[in-house]
Amino acid sequence: MQIAIIGAGNIGLAITRGLVQSRAISANDLFVVDVKEDCLSSIKKINPAIKTTTNSIDAVSNADIIILSVKPWLIDEVLDSIKIVFDKKKQMLLSVAAGVCFDTLEKSLGEKSPLFRIMPNTAISIGESMTLISAKNTTEKQENEVLALFAKLGKAFLIKEEQMTAATSVASCGIAYALRYLRAAAEGAVELGIHPSLAHEIVAQTMRGAAELILQNNNHPEIEIDKVTTPGGWTIKGLNAMEKNGFTKSVIAGLIANS
Repeated sequence: MQIAIIGAGNIGLAITRGLVQSRAISANDLFVVDVKEDCLSSIKKINPAIKTTTNSIDAVSNADIIILSVKPWLIDEVLDSIKIVFDKKKQMLLSVAAGVCFDTLEKSLGEKSPLFRIMPNTAISIGESMTLISAKNTTEKQENEVLALFAKLGKAFLIKEEQMTAATSVASCGIAYALRYLRAAAEGAVELGIHPSLAHEIVAQTMRGAAELILQNNNHPEIEIDKVTTPGGWTIKGLNAMEKNGFTKSVIAGLIANS
């Protein structure tokens, strides 16, 4: 399988690193495109065997999968540059551009082009992404192929296109929201007398443990919360203080802010 990634910014770099380090694909089978030479230099640092270029046509011509990881406002320009070599009978196009719908992609590449919208997060670089995927004009075999690829980089689920806005807030932006909690909890730990570097490690490991309890036990969060919430104890006092200051309300407001 040959993969062309157009755009070597933060998410393109993260996808490239994840694909190579997880061994989901050989570095020799990756072709990365960007107009900035410094971005391509960063790609080469991952593995010098990755092919790089500033010419999209060179990369797309022999690819089985094309991943568009450019900014939304550059989508039309990039699609115009590759549509002359895009073969909808043999190739699949995967777009990471937030808010760019299938209709926009299809308008440039033509009807019945096999299209995917994918929404990973930056944890894809370490094989721990939550990637949501929508498909149009695709076969079950193609869908399974794309799902299998991204399942090697964390978890991957197929969803309807109308759910992609929610997926962006919860899974992609969610990395920043989770890290903002980490920062806040670490600052509280410092105020309680713990050194900052140790505080970050304590909170990060606690977050990892909390996530694994849900993923492995498949419980509702409140079931796990109840296990550590002793009547009159520290945990319930802390939770109530957070709720008094708008914890749940603030999280929900953040998630729906862009809907």
